[in-house]
Amino acid sequence: MSVTVPDVIQLLSDHIANQIAAGEVIQRPASAVKEMLENAVDAGATDIQLILKDAGKELIQVVDNGVGMSATDARMSFERHATSKIKNINDLFSIRTMGFRGEALASIAAVAQVELKTMKEGTEVGSRIVIEGTEVKLQEPCGTPQGTSISVKNLFYNVPARRHFLKSNTTEFRHIVDEFTRVALAHPDIAFRLFHNDKEQFHLTAGNLKTRIVDLLGNSYTKNLVPVEEQTELINISGFIGKPEAATRTRGNQFFFINNRFIKSGYLHHALVNAYEGLIDKETFPFYVLFLEIDPARVDVNVHPTKQEVKFEDDRMMYAYLNAAVKHALARYNIAPSIDFTLSPEIQQLSSVQLPTTEETRSKAEKGYLGSSFANKGQAHKIERNDSMGKWKQLYEIANTTPDEQPQPNKTQQEQTLLTNTPTEQTHNILLVQGFYLVTTVKSGLMMVHIRRAQERIWYERMLEQWNDGEAPSQQVLFPVSYELPPQDAMLLNEALGDLARIGFDISPFGKNTFVVQGVPSSLPPGEEKNVLDEVIEQLKNESNDTTNKRSEKLLVNMAKRLSRNTAALSIKENQQGMIDELFACSQPEYTADGKKIFNLIRKEELDKMMDRH
Repeated sequence: MSVTVPDVIQLLSDHIANQIAAGEVIQRPASAVKEMLENAVDAGATDIQLILKDAGKELIQVVDNGVGMSATDARMSFERHATSKIKNINDLFSIRTMGFRGEALASIAAVAQVELKTMKEGTEVGSRIVIEGTEVKLQEPCGTPQGTSISVKNLFYNVPARRHFLKSNTTEFRHIVDEFTRVALAHPDIAFRLFHNDKEQFHLTAGNLKTRIVDLLGNSYTKNLVPVEEQTELINISGFIGKPEAATRTRGNQFFFINNRFIKSGYLHHALVNAYEGLIDKETFPFYVLFLEIDPARVDVNVHPTKQEVKFEDDRMMYAYLNAAVKHALARYNIAPSIDFTLSPEIQQLSSVQLPTTEETRSKAEKGYLGSSFANKGQAHKIERNDSMGKWKQLYEIANTTPDEQPQPNKTQQEQTLLTNTPTEQTHNILLVQGFYLVTTVKSGLMMVHIRRAQERIWYERMLEQWNDGEAPSQQVLFPVSYELPPQDAMLLNEALGDLARIGFDISPFGKNTFVVQGVPSSLPPGEEKNVLDEVIEQLKNESNDTTNKRSEKLLVNMAKRLSRNTAALSIKENQQGMIDELFACSQPEYTADGKKIFNLIRKEELDKMMDRH
């Protein structure tokens, strides 16, 4: 008797399908902001307003003066895969609009309460639609200005788990400002305004790219911009790069646009950084806002729902042209030696343009080749001090006897005399090796100590003790230092002011996105203020999901690294012995706070084997 197995594959309902799409397209309020702003741009608007409440969790509203929609188009805009941008398959290979899949509004409506008001150019009556969780609650005629106003309320109201995973208002608003900045940079000819909780944050008038950069990112760029302008048969490159002195230790002010669409590309970033070789520190990031115009058929933007990842027909060609264009701009403004080349296929043969594969540069970028950033390697010391490692001093006690006092088995009198008269560096059993290591005798053999890492551990524990006591010495600077930041970075620094004060910084807000540094930790070398703050901001960008304790711990690690970079004083014997003594008084002398090995012990048995092998 045969048994019929029931069919198991079924077609998803529109409601479920829209929520799945929303999970890919709308991940946080900033995702909805991006889609809504791009729709306004595609509608031909010359004036766009973004209105927010509670970092977009309560309200996201975009008002534009674009062409508007008819009643039918307004209703169709909320259907999945309903778009005005694609008519046939060939249109996929010539896309120049920001949106084209027709998923954005349907995805937003699936997870929010949405109200749309729109009126098409040349008509007298507009349309109003109210939708909740894909269900149309109302559609009616209404009076409204030409253009479109779309309000998204209570994002993720029907998906509590996703709403629960949203971050603080500061973090979510920073992501929104990131998206707003990218769209506003790409369209300097459009006026933009941004309101948050009834307070105007940005008022950008229509103008040129240079003015838009300064208005968005700060006056510090006014004198630090170098124009880039190259036109070839295959690609046009335009925009601005920063002078070497404008390079910072923070990421975020690097913008690539392909056919006016913001993208992220470690490969292109490598090409640009390579052009600055010898001009900026390896730990710093150059500023750039660059627009690359290329035949849409040569680039695939349909790779990821965010459309920020693209695939090029010829990666190596893109690398070569971009690298050469930046070198040319730097040379033209006497910032780098003049290079005689032109942007043509022949530049690919130049020795100055090395063309690594996409995989090579992507691997280097992922491993931090393009700049250092904090990486927690698993051995991080907790913010609460742990004294259970006090046994280290007994386990690895430093031998204080001089060489002639130590027994030398099987040595001739001549050998003993030679050991007794070794250079003075060995009279305390410590040898400074190339300024990077100390080699010292211990009871069980030899120990090699990494000086900078030892100093990191010592500084970390000093500051940890001050942190836990709530007291850190601060030194007032003779001339207060002004520190201007892009809006997103200013939000992060403002959030960290309490922690910075606890380690000795005296910093006050001073106008929009500007701070004044009036005091610094007493141990901080002069002129290091901005470097430390840059590193703090970069840390906060990469670790925004950390708890307060974890963030504070990493702040101490960052400061310890900054304070441990001068090893010149270690040429003095007393300082060498003092550093080793203080290291082994630490609660955990074997590893730095971020898990790097501080010393290696070479036992006598291993030394004997090394000698016997020869």
